[in-house]
Amino acid sequence: MSSHSPSRKPRVAVVFGGRSSEHAISVVTAGAVLSALDRDTYEVLPIGITSEGRWALAVDDPARMAIEERKLPSADELAESDTGAVVLPLGPDSREVVHTEPGAVPKALGEVDVVFPVLHGPYGEDGTLQGLLDLAGVPYVGSGVLASAVGMDKEYMKRTFTSFGLPVGPYVTVRPREWTADSGAARRKIVDFAEEHGWPVFVKPARAGSSFGITKVNGPDALDEAIEEARRHDPKIIVEALLRGREIECGVLEFEDGPRASLPAEIPPVSAHDFYDFEAKYIDSASGIVPAPLGEEETARVRELAVAAFEALSCEGLARADFFLCEDGQFVINEVNTMPGFTPISMYPRMWEETGVGYPELVDRLVQAALRRSTGLR
Repeated sequence: MSSHSPSRKPRVAVVFGGRSSEHAISVVTAGAVLSALDRDTYEVLPIGITSEGRWALAVDDPARMAIEERKLPSADELAESDTGAVVLPLGPDSREVVHTEPGAVPKALGEVDVVFPVLHGPYGEDGTLQGLLDLAGVPYVGSGVLASAVGMDKEYMKRTFTSFGLPVGPYVTVRPREWTADSGAARRKIVDFAEEHGWPVFVKPARAGSSFGITKVNGPDALDEAIEEARRHDPKIIVEALLRGREIECGVLEFEDGPRASLPAEIPPVSAHDFYDFEAKYIDSASGIVPAPLGEEETARVRELAVAAFEALSCEGLARADFFLCEDGQFVINEVNTMPGFTPISMYPRMWEETGVGYPELVDRLVQAALRRSTGLR
């Protein structure tokens, strides 16, 4: 439970940016969340993590956090100081946040009642920040350490889904030591997989998001470049077979009585792109169809599977589940994103808007759920 005094408003620290390749998308999400938080209900403290990992007080200016003329925003440009740093409490006895400057007396910023971490990718969405906040005894929005870590690692996510009886597509993983020991054998492993399941295949970083580092590979001649691109983002890579069908997404939100699924959305093919990549999502603003044109039974089935995937990973707060509706009429789960894109035009908020939960209410529900939740083991 939150320890904030009833005589003051709860203070929400919106933490964004980070060291991952999804830094800019995190900044965009933070701008949307800052705009939606009701300042009559909450005090707000924006904290940007620079691309090098420094925690800095950030300006509370959502307009500077948007993508403008294809230029991506950066937390580095939003820091109030080039040298100052924000320090979180390192124990459960205090939630006092401190700002330090070289050669100056540390300045107390007051207690933080809840953190809204909108980081995407490694060093933020993968359980690292969640573990830090658990150690500090500060409640936070979203999944805990386990679900965040498993949800970031596509291999172990798929293994977990399989253990719970959820359908996944064919895949093969190449781990870092495997590649270092014998890259030729690792490459042959991928080729054998592709020849068994058919070209093209998708070569991906195992622990990245926003479609960074993903290449659709039509044959062995293009494989080496695709592996190099994936390994640029993550030394561990995963290769997935092409599933022919429709891309369907479904949001999950935790209510007082448990998780519920939104109406689903469909991601139609984007003519200018080989697949739904970063450029299509964020630069060209390719739009999904909400709600997805599915039959009643299909809609019910994908919503059921989305909640089952949420529960399989022990998610909390929110998640977006991504599926393929294959040509044989069966749904196959591709992945769950524990901190999905969260701008008003992102698919997760759009699906909930169509389901009856608008963006400001969505943000408020997540903060209130985090304030009710304990930290640590639960």
